[in-house]
Parts: sequence; C-alpha cells; structure tokens
Amino acid sequence: MGILKPLALAFALIVTIVAPALAHSLEEVDKDLRDKDKYFQPVDSEAPAFTLQDADGRVVSLASLRSKVVVLTFIYTNCPDVCPLHAERIAELQKMINQTPMKAMVEFVTITTDPKRDNDKVLHEYGKTHGLDPVNWVFLTTAPDQPEDTTRKVAEAYGLKFTQGDDGVQMHGVVTHVINQDGRLRARFHGLKFEPVNLVIFVNALTNRSQKPHGHSSPGFWDKLKGLF
Repeated sequence: MGILKPLALAFALIVTIVAPALAHSLEEVDKDLRDKDKYFQPVDSEAPAFTLQDADGRVVSLASLRSKVVVLTFIYTNCPDVCPLHAERIAELQKMINQTPMKAMVEFVTITTDPKRDNDKVLHEYGKTHGLDPVNWVFLTTAPDQPEDTTRKVAEAYGLKFTQGDDGVQMHGVVTHVINQDGRLRARFHGLKFEPVNLVIFVNALTNRSQKPHGHSSPGFWDKLKGLF
C-alpha cells in the first residue's frame, strides 16, 4: 500500500491548515481528479439511508451525521485479504485529516457485512488493531431487531455486493465513499491504489464548499503538490 512521502504529507497538511482563501473549490478539485486519478468517480446523488448501531449499542443513522462529511466503507473482520488493507488505508487517511481542523468536520464510518460474527467485542478490537481513532470513527452493525442481511443490503444500495461463500468468505469489491454534509454521495474512490492525498483534497473541498473557483497560473497548485511524490 502506497504511503505518502513525508514532504508531500507535510505539504498536504499545510494546505488544509492555511487560510480558507487558499483552498480550491469543489468544482476545481472535481475536474482535477477526473483528469488525473482513474480510481476517482464523481457522483452527485442522494446517499442511501441507513440506521444501525455501534459496538456500544448506540443507534447511528446517516441522518444523524448531517453537517459532517462522511467517509464510508464496508468490510467484515474475518476477511482474509483486502479488508485489513482497506482498514489501514482508512486509518492513514484519518491520521492525515485529524492533524487538521477537518477533524471536527469529518466522520469515518465502517459497516460490517458479517454482523453474526462481528459482535461488540470484535468491533471494539478491530479499530485498535488497525489504528483507527474512535474520536471520529465508528464501526456499525445491525441492531438486534434487524435482519442479519441488513448491512449487506445497505452495501448493495451503495453499489457493492458481498456474496457469501460456504466457508464464510465473502466476495466483494473495495470502495471508499464520500458523502457531503447534506447527505449526498459525492465521490467513490475505487480499490486501494488511489493516492490518499487525493481523497484528503476532495474532503477539504467539501469542507470549504462555499469557496468560489479562482484562476491559477500554470502549473496549478495541485500539480505542484502531486509533483512532490
């Protein structure tokens, strides 16, 4: 899994901390990523609703997260391959974002697609194992009165199908979804090969969405940033 070079990481963090006037608008970032990141898919649709519970039994719904940017992923803890890597990529993104003022504006949400196996104890331990900070990360599962396949249906509503095999292994894709403060799905980052800084830049644009596009001389600001890799 690619890790940002220290200089690029430091520069990316400075970008998110400096005055809002330096932030690029969502329109600018959207266009830039369309051109330069093949794993980025822009979206603008109502995000499918969900109401689930966390490891402590507290009810969490997408509606309850309004006013925050939500970074949403689906995994199951018994996954032998890509899910641990996906969790570690999210921890990497969270660490970058949480060193900036965006920490209070972003919520990371992971939903298990294997609620029968992923009990409260498992959910609590998974975040610790993979370096996720509960200050703005939550791991959700089904409530006791919900059908066992509820979370798999939520995943399917987001375009991901988790197909269960006889051995308990689920076949599935890997997608990181970004939902804006109004509950609209605005982006999908496919797989694990996207550059973390691209997602951070996109999230930063959402948190600064009132910004108006502005001109830049060539090469652009983000070109200089990416040139540090």
